[in-house]
Amino acid sequence: MNEPDALQALAALAHVTRLGIFRLLIQQGPEGLPAGDIALRLGVLQNTLSAHLRILHQAHLVVNTREGRVIRYRADHAAMQALLAYLLEDCCQGDASICAPLMETLRCAC
Repeated sequence: MNEPDALQALAALAHVTRLGIFRLLIQQGPEGLPAGDIALRLGVLQNTLSAHLRILHQAHLVVNTREGRVIRYRADHAAMQALLAYLLEDCCQGDASICAPLMETLRCAC
């Protein structure tokens, strides 16, 4: 990942609704959710949700697939991994004792 891509992803996540959408999709795993279910769970109007999903999609943080009349959204785990790797590149100048708690937190989250 390069700096412009990282900035676009971080900007997309820097909004309470988009962060909520992304966290919900991360929790759902590879199955994701239809757009209507996301709107219901987060209490967001459909047209507002559509705009937020478009921003997340443009930032390569979510992917979508059409299933008939329904569009299903999934978090792009590879993109999130790339963003985290970019942010943690050369973490703590390679001092494992400083990075260990962070790595443990990441490991436990999964």
